[in-house]
Amino acid sequence: MTTKTMTATIGPKIKTALPGPNAKRVLEGDQKYISPSYTRSYPMVAKSGRGIVVTDVDGNEFFDFSAGIAVTSTGHCHPHVVAAIQKQAGELIHMSGTDFYYENMVELAGRLSKIAPMPGPHRIYYGNSGAEAVECALKLARYHTKRQNVIAFFGAFHGRTMGALSLTASKPQQRRRFAPLVPGVTHVRYPDVYRGCVGGAQEADNFALGCARFIEEKLFKTTLPPEEVAAIFVEPVQGEGGYVIAPTIFMQELRRICDRHGILLVVDEVQSGIGRTGKWWAVEHTGVEPDMVCMAKGVASGMPLGVTMTRAEIMDWVPGSHASTFGGNPVAIAAALATLDVIEKEHLLANSASVGDHILKRMAGWPSKLKLVGDVRGRGLMIGVEIVKDKLTKEYGNAERDRIVELAFERGILFLGCGPSTIRLCPPLVVTKEEADVAVDVLEECIRIVGKSE
Repeated sequence: MTTKTMTATIGPKIKTALPGPNAKRVLEGDQKYISPSYTRSYPMVAKSGRGIVVTDVDGNEFFDFSAGIAVTSTGHCHPHVVAAIQKQAGELIHMSGTDFYYENMVELAGRLSKIAPMPGPHRIYYGNSGAEAVECALKLARYHTKRQNVIAFFGAFHGRTMGALSLTASKPQQRRRFAPLVPGVTHVRYPDVYRGCVGGAQEADNFALGCARFIEEKLFKTTLPPEEVAAIFVEPVQGEGGYVIAPTIFMQELRRICDRHGILLVVDEVQSGIGRTGKWWAVEHTGVEPDMVCMAKGVASGMPLGVTMTRAEIMDWVPGSHASTFGGNPVAIAAALATLDVIEKEHLLANSASVGDHILKRMAGWPSKLKLVGDVRGRGLMIGVEIVKDKLTKEYGNAERDRIVELAFERGILFLGCGPSTIRLCPPLVVTKEEADVAVDVLEECIRIVGKSE
């Protein structure tokens, strides 16, 4: 069966005007009661989900290419994950791993240790979110090294709690009117090769290398004593910053700088980890071994769980130094164990790599043939399409990007933006090539429509 014939039989099913009547009632209540700080891109009111399909309160069926912001790694309500949650909820929901012991806390730690991107032994801290995983890493880096300063990158998103927010440098609204933030954070340029250079591979490598070397050749010689730097926090693929991939040479240089000056290298894999890029960890594509890994989102397929994993000798703090009442909740950990089972048994790392390559090949010609597409980049199922107003100046097309995302929603495909003008594709790892073709076709159609209206 050809792809064209196959895709004609599958796809979203939109039955009402959007938003539908039931959705409108929910939106009215949301407007009345819910914090206006939430960032909603379109009026999607979810009711149920299976695989990559989400059904709203009016019975409309959508293809979810956001995976709940890269969270539902095994798809919505995978039966094995659901069964694990139900079983654990019927046995024990809470006792608090801060003061007591759970068997499955140890079991999950052992499973994660086996797939860690750095040699063991390892130690694990459990929280409830990516921001909490980063908060733990920030506190632990200072505790272990007895140093106060840290380095992060422009474009980074590490969370919205005060410590994580101090590392975040993605959008000004995330930080506006919250100062003073945690002191001791210095931001430097992240190697966005698309915007940083105009030449070939060698110039791109030189640019990336220069971004890393700025730390040692400029910062450490002017304003930031290296012996007072505890850690460098970096996303191997920037998430909210625009799905920007860190070049291998850049990550290697960061590792060299950290080794030379006794600095910890912390990789934030909250969005890029757990198979999203076709490997367990995005940093594995570079061959670089970090000192700490922060994870959350896809690790428990939708249940709240944040994890900070370190080389064992780094996690040397004493009881009372850091803890979480709900972190490592037995139901969330049961979901995480089931998630790892599904990824391994259903070969979702390979599927992520294969379907991701398929999507990238289909989009490879877009920068040359579509007026608004400046760049297509990605690894596995973490793909960004950058929308620009002008390809020569690379002027951001943020309004155009938002309109494209809205049009796709009207056609039953759920995308989200990231960065100033990027559309992200991060479907569940169970997505098929046929389902991907449907989404790519819709996306191309919407880009063409907005391009013609310019």
